[in-house]
Formats: sequence, structure tokens, C-alpha cells
Amino acid sequence: MSELVVQGVGGGLAEVARRRYLLSLLVRKELRVRYRASVLGLGWSYVKPAVTFGVYFVGLGLVLRQNTIADYAVYLFGGLVVVTAFSEAVGNATRSVVTNGELVRKVFLPRELFPVASVCVAGVHLLPQVLVLVVGALVSGWRPDGVGVLALLACVVLVALLSTGLGLVLSAVDVLFRDVENVVDLVLAVIVWTSPVLYPTHLVESLLGPGSWGFALYQHSPLTVAVDLVHRATWPAATAPGALPDGLVGRTVVALATSLVLLAVGQLVFRRLSGRFAQEL
Repeated sequence: MSELVVQGVGGGLAEVARRRYLLSLLVRKELRVRYRASVLGLGWSYVKPAVTFGVYFVGLGLVLRQNTIADYAVYLFGGLVVVTAFSEAVGNATRSVVTNGELVRKVFLPRELFPVASVCVAGVHLLPQVLVLVVGALVSGWRPDGVGVLALLACVVLVALLSTGLGLVLSAVDVLFRDVENVVDLVLAVIVWTSPVLYPTHLVESLLGPGSWGFALYQHSPLTVAVDLVHRATWPAATAPGALPDGLVGRTVVALATSLVLLAVGQLVFRRLSGRFAQEL
């Protein structure tokens, strides 16, 4: 007698890796829907960050002469690139299963494909933002170095792992409780203030106290680490003494390990709840 198979419960993320063609189809579908009837299409993902960086460079760097942080436009835009990619990935992944309800009910495929596809779409949009950031940094006097390249790669991997883990958990729970979408939107609206995007880290250290558990928790937040990494990679002043907090390498290792644990937990939660998706949708 053959073993009974629960609909929608498969090999998890390993099955997603084996079905890369299906994943690419979902990614292309999401991109086509987003840029439907658009003349520039994916070109908007280059135009928007370029205009945004230009506004920061002129408005903050030349008009308002923001000089509390050197090369503030690059500092700010680098942090925004990380937070924007994270917010897009997590926000869209949270809705991904509900949005694809028709496929969930009618087609047998790994349900993890939907949140993973949302993270991949955010990755497609991340590439032009990083390109604009690199060009802006070069104009500001930055020159690439080996450590910076490794920091940028670590940042991308960290954001991808963190977004996928959270996306798996949130998308599964969102099927049962649709309020999750609104809660996620509220959190993502203020998340830019929870990492050193708009302000330098030493202000938080002064507020919470050096060596305090609150500041340690802030420093070891994976999103804070990701922002510090992108600053180390592309901010012209990053190599100056005291420009970045100490212990970035150790905090990166901890953040990557935390994100891997979250990914495993996300896979477990998603797998446990995925058998109920068809009836709930």
C-alpha cells in the first residue's frame, strides 16, 4: 500500500531547490504583474533609486549641508537599500500564500515556492539599487576593497536568509489570521528607525549606555548588522578610525547563525501549517 501524502506538504526548501524552473516561472509572473502596461517595465527599478539618490545627494548634501555624518547621502541611501529590500521581501512574502490561493487549492507544488519567489523578486529589485549605490559612492570618493566586497556579499546573504525565514513563518500564519498582514505593515513602516540608517550608532550608545544589554541587543540585531555591513562596503568614510562599531565580524557571524536558526524554524512552522492551507483558503 502506498503512503498517504498530505496535499501541499513536500520536501520543503530542498524541494524548492529541485524545482528551480517553477520558482523562475513564479518570479517572472510576479514581475509581469507588477510592470503590466508599463513602458519602462523593469527599468523603473533603476530609475527610482537613481532619482532617490539624486534627491538625497542634492537636498541633504548640497542644500541642507548635512555634515554631522560624512557623505551622508551615501550613508543614508546604503541603509535604505538594505531596509527597502528587507521590507519588500518580508511584506510580499507574508501575503504570498494568500495571494496565490487559486494555485494552492488546485495545483500540487511545494507551498514554500510562494514566499521564496517573493524574496527572489525583492532580490531582482535589489540589484539596480546596489548599482546606483556603488555609482553614487564612487562619485563621493569611495574606492572598493576586498573587505568591502566581502561585507557586501555577507549583507546580501544575511538579508536573504532573514527575509526567507520570517517570510515562511509569517506567510503560514497569515493564512490562518489575516491580521498578520496589517501588523507586518505597521512594523515595516517603523523598522527604518531600528537600525543605523538615518542616524549614527553612537547616538544609540549614548542613549542606552555603552555596555548595556539594550545596546548589545540593538547592535546584534541582524538588520543592524546588515546595515553596518553595507556601510562598510560602500560608505567612503567607513575605513576611518571609529567610523563603524567594533566587533562587526563577530556580530556578522552571530547574525548569520541567528538567521539560519530562524530559517529552520520558519521551515518547521510552514511545514506544520501547510496542510491546512487549502481548506483555509
